[in-house]
Amino acid sequence: MKIAVGGFQHETNTFAPMKADWAAFEQADSWPGMQVGATVLTACAGMNIPVSGFVEEALSAGDALIPLSWCSATPSGYVTRDAYNRFSEMLLAQLVEVADDIDAVYLDLHGAMVTEHLEDGEGTLLRAAREIVGPGVWIVASLDLHANVTEEMVDVADYLAVFRTYPHVDMAETGRRTAKTLQQLFARGVRPAKAFRKLNFLIPLTGSCTLEEPAASIYEAITKLDFGTPFLGASFATGFAPADIREAGPSILIYAETQTLADEKADEMLKLVCAHEAAFSANIWTAENAIAFTNERTKGKGPVLFADTQDNPGAGGNGDTIGLLKALIDANAKNAVLGVLYDPVAAQAAHAAGKGALVSLNLGAHTGGAPNETPIEANFHVLALSNGAFVADGPYYDGAYVSLGPTALIELPGIKIVVASKKVQCADRAMFTHIGCEPKDMDIVAVKSSVHFRADFASIASDILVVACPGPNPADHRGLDYQHLRPKVRLMPGKEETS
Repeated sequence: MKIAVGGFQHETNTFAPMKADWAAFEQADSWPGMQVGATVLTACAGMNIPVSGFVEEALSAGDALIPLSWCSATPSGYVTRDAYNRFSEMLLAQLVEVADDIDAVYLDLHGAMVTEHLEDGEGTLLRAAREIVGPGVWIVASLDLHANVTEEMVDVADYLAVFRTYPHVDMAETGRRTAKTLQQLFARGVRPAKAFRKLNFLIPLTGSCTLEEPAASIYEAITKLDFGTPFLGASFATGFAPADIREAGPSILIYAETQTLADEKADEMLKLVCAHEAAFSANIWTAENAIAFTNERTKGKGPVLFADTQDNPGAGGNGDTIGLLKALIDANAKNAVLGVLYDPVAAQAAHAAGKGALVSLNLGAHTGGAPNETPIEANFHVLALSNGAFVADGPYYDGAYVSLGPTALIELPGIKIVVASKKVQCADRAMFTHIGCEPKDMDIVAVKSSVHFRADFASIASDILVVACPGPNPADHRGLDYQHLRPKVRLMPGKEETS
């Protein structure tokens, strides 16, 4: 089988202040920078990235792979019209050149891309690809667990595969699963029947963790519907709530030999998810209560993890709000560390001052993630400096080469802060250890993340608290001003308030 391979990855928080421009897709961060041509097949090799798993599995099956282009950018606000058009036009032009000589197209997508001019960036891209290759060529794609799957995506693609873990430790495995299913579908030679169901409530990121219920049991049931007889695959996407588009929210997708079977199983899974709706709400702490809880605990049991979920760079935050840091300062916290704080100016100033120096900084709160915040003006000790380049070997990044840009470990009395020049979700302990800070030795470890950090930090934590401080990814969606969401959608699980 000859397969064209490409990808276009972005998770869009339409309420976030910063947009994803062309440069955001070009640069390397926790994932490689933009790849054009042959390097699409090699740049991500060995990493926990869907395209890596797909390429590995397809090559092992003897498929011939034709590289197109691939890119990703850290989650943020809208993808600019310029960035979307430039990249999609490049990828589609490459596809035109090979369309007459391929059997299938694989695209590594996220499923929650919103642009300045399109609500459904991926659906539009898939439709354009279909128009180029025609009805006879297979089109398959892998999607993030937080995809806002749309009717357009389902209609155009022959098969969509969604991650099944959050933290996303199965990204490469989802790519492999997509390749295996494509092989089986191609051999079968018949397009599967598909049933798509959209749910009428939104799920917060912290409520979709698959290490806990109800998601754990739901994904266990979904996994049993992989390729076989009579079902040919299934997916449950919990959706990405901070996206003000009509089709935001959770969905179920079933592939089967007949439409009747697909519809029956989709309705069954819909009932299962809806029966647990209220359980998708997660326990949220204020910063003050989280600190008080930690102070009452016996020391030496391991750090308490604070998830600064509302400024998660993995959900469109910029990683530079300072509400949680200010709360730690006001509480005179001892033996605490916070990371990764995005402030390239502060990082550069620390480098200029040098290790051991006392440097005056206006730290954080520069990008508008929390509009009423002002920077922390103080003198900080520079404890350590790095170029921010290292291998993150925890289960989420799984060997990825991470680039934070010039990075500094700075300190106020009792509180350390890792300050970086690029915004990257804090989901690997190496973000601390590479610069000489060992998180397991701290009493409080505050991370700019919602759930992914659990993959590498849970084993050292005595407790994990989700903390709500001001930021562009509200844990309670009722604080967001939706304008485009379809009617009668509950903004929080089990709550009566609707859009």
